[in-house]
Amino acid sequence: METIYIIASIWLGLAVFSAIVAYHLRVSVALVEIVVGIFAVAAINQWRGAGTFGSDLEWIRFLSSTGAILLTFLAGAELDPRVIRTKWKEVLVVGFVGFLAPFFGCAAFARFILHWDPHASWLAGVALSTTSMAVVYAVMLETGFNKTEFGKGILGSCFVNDLGTVIALGLLFAPFSYKTIVFVVATTVILGLFPWMTSLLHKIYGNRTAAIRAKWVMLVLFGLGALALWSGSEAVLPAYIAGMLLAEFATKEEHWVRRLRTLTIGFLTPFYFLRAGSLVSLGALASAPFVFLILLAGKVISKIFGLYPIVGLFRKDKREKWYYTLMMSTGLTFGTISSLYGLSHGIISKEQYSFLVATVIGSAVIPTLIANFAFLPAHLLDQKKKIGKMMAEGIDEE
Repeated sequence: METIYIIASIWLGLAVFSAIVAYHLRVSVALVEIVVGIFAVAAINQWRGAGTFGSDLEWIRFLSSTGAILLTFLAGAELDPRVIRTKWKEVLVVGFVGFLAPFFGCAAFARFILHWDPHASWLAGVALSTTSMAVVYAVMLETGFNKTEFGKGILGSCFVNDLGTVIALGLLFAPFSYKTIVFVVATTVILGLFPWMTSLLHKIYGNRTAAIRAKWVMLVLFGLGALALWSGSEAVLPAYIAGMLLAEFATKEEHWVRRLRTLTIGFLTPFYFLRAGSLVSLGALASAPFVFLILLAGKVISKIFGLYPIVGLFRKDKREKWYYTLMMSTGLTFGTISSLYGLSHGIISKEQYSFLVATVIGSAVIPTLIANFAFLPAHLLDQKKKIGKMMAEGIDEE
């Protein structure tokens, strides 16, 4: 037990350090945790020997998996249902193309340029087809775009893009058997009743008992996760759909969502992102940096060529089109989840995993920096401030 507490203290110490660094650099804490995990495992294993960091300990893997499940659930629950209803055409078209273009583009780069086997190539396509809700949402909050229809459109498109990734991961790599049928049927029934049961429990017991809603959600997510793993699928897949179904409930219960987010990001996801980084091989990256560059180029190029003309159908200003496209070119959470799934199930090697995670990290940083420094559509924020001032002064816009 003493060893467990020592290892937990080291991991949480790295999480605190990552949060401080992320605050000063103004980047996603998840991104910093992955990078810290990469260098921490190299330093500790060099000092104390291989395996000292504890990435493969069962309890670390459980906390890591729980963090991924809850983070995936929250990503679905963060969706604003009004965005889908009011901007459904833009969100669906941009999100669908945002998934499809890099999915086929990156799979082709991996297969025909890097000569990876077909399964590894398709896994690369899935992992690099994502956008990063964590990065994009953080940028939207920081800039103030989250309160504009422009920013809400980007967030809605990111959601559809990531939904395509989740579905593709399940369809391509989950083995099909009678267990699959049981999983699909049981999940459909459970998720169909999930919003109704959650509302019923909230109506009867909400704010009267010890966090019964959080316990209920965890029960459903863990049960579906166990069912998914039994069927040969991945535990995070039903969590995203569950979050979607509770999105409307979550918008009315912001305090409850904030508490669940605090538990997830404050305690659980550091174990996931630090572990994801700890599995990256610095030796593999140093021995073949061109592989990383090819994969990064494949993701960014396929995203830009696929999305820029499509975004142009809905946004006419040049800065708006480029900003929208570059934000959709980011990747982090689902990219690492898909890569780790591929490594855990023997679809890709540890070297290929290292290249994919490094590419995911690069795609989270480079497009975001370019978008904010070169293409920030500040005129939209100026319009928002002007309208807000007019309303405050009681001036009729008409």
